Amino acid sequence: MDTMEKTLEIQIEEIISGCTCPKDFLCYKSNFRNICKARDIGLESFVACLVRDPMECKFSLLFGGVFFCSCPVRIYIAKNLKK
Repeated sequence: MDTMEKTLEIQIEEIISGCTCPKDFLCYKSNFRNICKARDIGLESFVACLVRDPMECKFSLLFGGVFFCSCPVRIYIAKNLKK
């Protein structure tokens, strides 16, 4: 693991330590293979939620007819890993 990967891992683990996840951080534990669909749209604290049924997720927020994701881990992944 190179220095950049290690830094990203440390930052994600810090985020995880400060929040709870009903899916037990499956996105991170699966090495981002099992991850919901989201897209960075330039907002600092949210990404666009692109899942089929966003109301099932506790991190989904509806605003102005658009669903946003407020999961700090998912936001970090979208912004820093472009996934």
